[in-house]
Amino acid sequence: MINNEARFAQILEEIKHTGRLQGGLISKDEVIGAFEQMELNDTQLEMVFDYLRENKIGIDSPLDEKEYLNDSEMDILNQYRQELNESVVINEGRKEALVMAAMNNDTSVYGQLIEYYLPQVLEISKLYVDQGVFIEDLVGEGNLAVAEGVTMLGALEEPGEADGMIIKLIMDAMERIIQESFEERSQDQKLADKVNQVLAKAEDLSNELGRKVTVEELVENCGLSKKSVLNAIKVSAQNIEYIDIPDGE
Repeated sequence: MINNEARFAQILEEIKHTGRLQGGLISKDEVIGAFEQMELNDTQLEMVFDYLRENKIGIDSPLDEKEYLNDSEMDILNQYRQELNESVVINEGRKEALVMAAMNNDTSVYGQLIEYYLPQVLEISKLYVDQGVFIEDLVGEGNLAVAEGVTMLGALEEPGEADGMIIKLIMDAMERIIQESFEERSQDQKLADKVNQVLAKAEDLSNELGRKVTVEELVENCGLSKKSVLNAIKVSAQNIEYIDIPDGE
């Protein structure tokens, strides 16, 4: 049972990744094929489809972005799109020629390739909203990934591999900033919890003694380390009313 659950979770992540690589779109047949060996029933398949939709991936047809983007995000995307519409349009044939030139280390084509791939950044950024990072920051990271990616095309064997490589770099960049943001928020929460713990103990002891308490009294009576108390004082900008803060702390 555990192995089946682990395999199910793995396949689910794989098809979500595929859907993102395909611009937020996956076919019902692809999903059914991915789970073929697991023989999911209709109810289980519908749960999979719901999960993919919740991750902004349409089944057989793209989702309407207005269904999951708020007004502010729509305004930002439309502003970016308006700016990109002023760029020179590059068709597929011209793009392939530019990729081949970049594969031969012709640096003069990098700028045109970047312009070609910037619209992809906008489309991919939509798939990563609601994960703790502003859409403009996602776009910024994606743009940097494109700028770096076009300089790496020389490592490819075929020009047809360029799209897959660039799109993966964009996705990796956005997933990385989301992970970094999550870790930063986790650290902030841990710090806030420690400050609140010191505050609560300081309040209790202050009420018991009928006066402000010293750092030493908190350490001796409340099981707190001196470092944790001093860190709480520092983080709170010396604004914990229950502690008699010595000069220089």
